[in-house]
Amino acid sequence: MNDYNAPVDLLRDKVILVTGAGDGIGAQAAKTYAAHGAICILLGRTVSKLEAVYDDIVEAGGQEPAIVPLDIKGATPSHYQQMTQTIIDQFGRLDGVLHNASILGHLSAFKDIDAEEWQDVMQVNVNGMVYMTQALIPALEKAENASVIFTTSSVGRKGRAFWGTYAVSKFATEGVMQTLADEYQNKTLRFNCINPGGTRTQMRAQAFPAENPDTLKTPEDIMPMYLYLMGNDSIEVNGQSLDCQPKK
Repeated sequence: MNDYNAPVDLLRDKVILVTGAGDGIGAQAAKTYAAHGAICILLGRTVSKLEAVYDDIVEAGGQEPAIVPLDIKGATPSHYQQMTQTIIDQFGRLDGVLHNASILGHLSAFKDIDAEEWQDVMQVNVNGMVYMTQALIPALEKAENASVIFTTSSVGRKGRAFWGTYAVSKFATEGVMQTLADEYQNKTLRFNCINPGGTRTQMRAQAFPAENPDTLKTPEDIMPMYLYLMGNDSIEVNGQSLDCQPKK
């Protein structure tokens, strides 16, 4: 799967929502999905960044994306319900979601976790993801086959000292995925997690400021897994947590 060679038309005319689409892995995923034929819905906080990704997709010959400026930290379930209705009205269905948006918070001893920061991380990484998924399910059920990809981390499988806030949010992500995958067994909607591993992004630089970014894979390097799980070749894959950079 990490060396998956996606057909050029793998995602032709599929409508795919990408959160955190303004930069990093989200931006690269949107551009990659568009290069394989998808109509991308770009969701993020910063309009200028979303517009830059929009321009890159159009200039590369991709189908015109849609832009949804939304700050997950301040969004409510009603915002996601309105967004879903707009997607249904405009496109008739939703074929896929990549839940990529996350925030790290500060690394600290568990006893020193700031209550406000805890709330912010949980709001973006867990609550917003849950409310958005709940709202989007009616649009996803209108697709012939739909794929929802959550973003996890190695610290969401085994806790790590000083990573408490982020780690707990990713344990929750794994739990949400597993619960939904079990509920939708043998149906047209599937749920999986991707762990991108150490990748050259701003979040990685925030967590490991002394690390040489040139030693890391780029977002583009890890796209085969993102394509595989979003396309029809993975229709039978449900409830899995997969690594873009498995340990050898």
